[in-house]
Amino acid sequence: MTNKIEETVVHHKLPLIKVIGRIIMIAFGALLMAIGLEIFLVPNKVVDGGITGISIMLSHITGWKLGIFLFLLNLPFVYIGYKQIGKTFALSTTFGITILSLFTFMLHHVEAFTDDVLLATVFGGMLIGIGVGTVIRSSGALDGTEILAILISKKVPLTVGNIVMFFNFFILAAAGSVFTWDRAMYSLLAYYIASKAIDAVVEGFEQSKSVWIISDFSKEISDSINARLGRGVTFLNGEGAYTGDDKRVIFVVINRIEESKLTRIVEYWDPNAFLAIGDIAEVRGGQFKKKDIH
Repeated sequence: MTNKIEETVVHHKLPLIKVIGRIIMIAFGALLMAIGLEIFLVPNKVVDGGITGISIMLSHITGWKLGIFLFLLNLPFVYIGYKQIGKTFALSTTFGITILSLFTFMLHHVEAFTDDVLLATVFGGMLIGIGVGTVIRSSGALDGTEILAILISKKVPLTVGNIVMFFNFFILAAAGSVFTWDRAMYSLLAYYIASKAIDAVVEGFEQSKSVWIISDFSKEISDSINARLGRGVTFLNGEGAYTGDDKRVIFVVINRIEESKLTRIVEYWDPNAFLAIGDIAEVRGGQFKKKDIH
């Protein structure tokens, strides 16, 4: 049994078909985001939030291709993602960012679909949100802001969502200086639409999730969660109302980009385990702050 735990700690390999599926979905999400940027937002001088928004403004100021900044500015966050979330996430993110940069190069000279700023804002924001959400569901990321926010949240008493919003407030405000203030307001609208589209794609995931697990392999699952995610777990004593059997319930709090890995851990140990995941508006105190896993 110990050997099996060690196997999950060293990252058991996904089946080839799942790896291929993940690659396809990340590439598809990156393509949608590239279309939203190069064919809708960028030609109309509208920016998105996060590293993407900074990249758009730097591209406008310097005249360099957008893909250069998307790749270079996001690259440092790959290492942060590796330390905070794991090797698989880092590889998926590196692949996604690389493909996104390549697609923006390819689409740079494609004529904009519309010069109506409102239409470009709405459809560009939707495409970006769907693309980012697709990549998040495939255990990757296309923007380093959220990864950085996870790291900062370990040091300050703020949630990941609050930190991301803080960053984006200054980024979107800067758009008013680089472009015009009406473009800054359109950018705010694009960011809002993209964030809602992300939530829709990933089924309304919030920044933090509460997880309840009931399984006969509770010890093995909890050890793997601690080793693979760096999350502390709590055991609760339960009793089945129908059977009267004693059950040990696992309770753990995670962030949204850790959910797919946790689900795989549970399925690996017990495909028939009871698993319930819910949204949390706020987390304070306790041992929610995760430890490094490498």
